[in-house]
Amino acid sequence: MVQVDVLVIGAGAAGLMCAAQAGYRGRSVTVIDMGKKPGRKILISGGGRCNFTNENASPENYLCSNPHFVKSCLSRYTQHDFIELVERHGLVYHHKTLGQLFCDNSAQDIVDILLAECEWAGVTIQLRQEVLSVEKTEVGFTVITSEASYSCESLVVASGGLTMPKLGATPIGYKIAEQFGLEVLPTMAALVPFTLHQHDKVRFEALSGISVPSIVTAEDGTQFKENILFTHRGLSGPAILQISSFWRAGQAVSINLLPELELAGEIHTQRQSNGQKSLKNMLGSLLPKRFIEILVTGGDIPDKAINQLSHTEIERLSDFIHNWKIKPNGTEGYRTAEVTLGGVNSAELSSKTFEANKVKGLFFIGEVTEVTGWLGGYNFQFAWSSGWAAGQAC
Repeated sequence: MVQVDVLVIGAGAAGLMCAAQAGYRGRSVTVIDMGKKPGRKILISGGGRCNFTNENASPENYLCSNPHFVKSCLSRYTQHDFIELVERHGLVYHHKTLGQLFCDNSAQDIVDILLAECEWAGVTIQLRQEVLSVEKTEVGFTVITSEASYSCESLVVASGGLTMPKLGATPIGYKIAEQFGLEVLPTMAALVPFTLHQHDKVRFEALSGISVPSIVTAEDGTQFKENILFTHRGLSGPAILQISSFWRAGQAVSINLLPELELAGEIHTQRQSNGQKSLKNMLGSLLPKRFIEILVTGGDIPDKAINQLSHTEIERLSDFIHNWKIKPNGTEGYRTAEVTLGGVNSAELSSKTFEANKVKGLFFIGEVTEVTGWLGGYNFQFAWSSGWAAGQAC
């Protein structure tokens, strides 16, 4: 039986951050993970360059049944604190749109920083260890893995969600929570591409690889202004990934394909100067030509000259382009999702320490909780913040 003060399940972003913080407090800490190497999800994130935080991170960028839950940890360990940490390690990084920060070289740089922090804090990391059972004891917990048995005072569950099963994602964190009587909110894939119904898939699959700057709106009114991307299975791109967290099966999404232009006014202007021009050619100068051709063929757009359009047709066309409604068939699921929506109910946890209210010494951090951030580095920031908060207390 290996005896430690703190056992962390999961060598991902939240788990490694927590382990280092606890180690710096003088606690003996071991991290266990079933993978071959630590930080696997970090390594593939951001196209291999890891969008490690967002300069604009605030509680408004997170989905949670209790909107106030994330305020505490985000205020105690901010994006600026993490930026200071990586700068101390000499990380070379760059800014992208909307406050996103990426490594210049490789996501491995972030993993190396976390591993260095763990090494300096005296943390032991044990890989290829599958958790078989967890039991409460008088002094803490006993955890049996495929390779060893552990006794600990504090148990931190940082096992992540169900996304990317090829990286070894499992429901172990949810099972531990339920074992100890904690509520787990229903889970689903989030920040994930949409698939389309067969007739739409057949219509638009030839557009695969084409992107369009848009505003996408969910039925609950939430909207994001970024690109959409046609794929051979459906729709992706930043705006689609963002809205997927707010979409539910059976709902439609509304897409403004020309957010920077008022189409009806543009048509009236063109009628004065270039009325003989075909509507198809005019729209083909504003949107991808192949997309317009598909819409004309399908009868969504009239095949007429601009000066042949009636006022009713102009209004109908304007509404169609600014409010293109499409009903997804579903999503691509956990295989390609960035995060898992749902998880351990925040009402079960202390917003300051992430300790379970019902079970002393048991902590849940990162993606295994119900907190889900927007696309753009927000989920990593929650991992750093929640890991830091638990690391001060476990």
